[in-house]
Amino acid sequence: MGEGAGDDAAARRTGAVRTGDAHPPIERLSVVGLGKLGACMAACFAAKGFRVTGVDVDPALVGALGAGRAPVPEPGLQTLLDRAHAAGRLRTVHADAAAVADSDATFVIVPSPTLADGRFSLEHVRAAVRTIGAALRAKRGRHVVVVTSTVLPGSVEFGLLPVLEEAAGRPCGDDLALVYNPEFIALGSVVHDFLHPDLVLVGERERWAGDAIAAVYARVCENAPEVVRMSWASAEVAKIALNSFVTTKISFANMLAELCEELPGADVDDVCRALGRDTRIGPRCLRGGLGYGGPCFPRDSVALASFARILGRPAPIPQAADAVNDGVVARVVAQVVRRLPRDGRVAVLGLAYKPGTPIVERAHGLAIARALADRRADVVVWDCMAQDAARAVLGDAVEWAASPAEALRDADVAVVAAADARLADALGPLLAARTRPLVVVDCWRVLARAALPRAVTRVALGVGVAAEARAARLRAMWAAP
Repeated sequence: MGEGAGDDAAARRTGAVRTGDAHPPIERLSVVGLGKLGACMAACFAAKGFRVTGVDVDPALVGALGAGRAPVPEPGLQTLLDRAHAAGRLRTVHADAAAVADSDATFVIVPSPTLADGRFSLEHVRAAVRTIGAALRAKRGRHVVVVTSTVLPGSVEFGLLPVLEEAAGRPCGDDLALVYNPEFIALGSVVHDFLHPDLVLVGERERWAGDAIAAVYARVCENAPEVVRMSWASAEVAKIALNSFVTTKISFANMLAELCEELPGADVDDVCRALGRDTRIGPRCLRGGLGYGGPCFPRDSVALASFARILGRPAPIPQAADAVNDGVVARVVAQVVRRLPRDGRVAVLGLAYKPGTPIVERAHGLAIARALADRRADVVVWDCMAQDAARAVLGDAVEWAASPAEALRDADVAVVAAADARLADALGPLLAARTRPLVVVDCWRVLARAALPRAVTRVALGVGVAAEARAARLRAMWAAP
């Protein structure tokens, strides 16, 4: 063993590896996984001046991105692809080895699906890391493998590092490094969120690798975010904890909404506006409504609770947040059933988990429609982007309207399930012209300023209205002894 080798080995174990000689900044990147996030990452990197090679097991994704076509419907993606292809900075290949050979850092953004016990599977991430490691056996020079897929604490050190080192035939250290760099983005705004993050999270062991990835984001981000650097384990906990904390905030607002509905004169928007003015709380994600859905938030809360159980520690907060979130659907269905006449028809407007996306995974609007259909109600649905995805779930259990006007035409009750100002604008004139009685359950209070005729009764979640039963209960509670 040469002089200093023992010191370097000890340093690697403690995370204090020497940086070695200065080396040029990274200019060539590869992205493994070109789905909803990976395609946007590749386009952003290339549009910001990096030479990018993308790879995926799906030939359709490789072909679309290679031809300069956005493979997913994300705002701003096509514009970035046009810019990247015009400059010749983005190409796609079918083999990981080719992508690794032509890059100095590889970002892994492949699925980490949820297992039956709530944990995240490492199957796809491990397979990608193994293939990358094998390609690195024949590659000279420094290379950083960056795991962007969401993983649970301990995954990088105990589940991925041994795989990478074995496949590469050498340990991580002076010329090979593994970094955990999860993103905090939302479908429907991936490009914006990637270019304007609140923070960049870097889990590292080799400092030179953390320096290199921080330098990449310094060129990419348009808002100069703080790059928060820490150990792998801390970064893994931070990622899953951040998402779980946001879901807790959302569920807290929904709990307040349910309370406000029982108090004449109370409005959850007023309450949340007051809470959000306190800098310890802040206004973002503090809005009572239908709660959270989609592919990330629900599974992250479940995963955090599952991981805590494995460690033998309690995690009641994410479990409670999920319970509140899941209870919103039943609450809305009860509101509808109470007001739906015998043989009446209900329209559900908004099936995606959020506006601007076709994703219906864990979407409350879709769940409401399905629950009503299960009760054998006559249900008609509409969504501006998610019709096809929702049809695969609901099938013939509901009718499918081609427009909001068609959905409302014969409806007795309408559920406005989307927090979409554009939908509210479209509904305004339709409701204003209504002469047949209609009850509108306004889940996100988007119709608060709409001028409604006498034929339309608006029921707003989170808003307490005068009712003698409620008033009598409060009067009895606070009556003088």
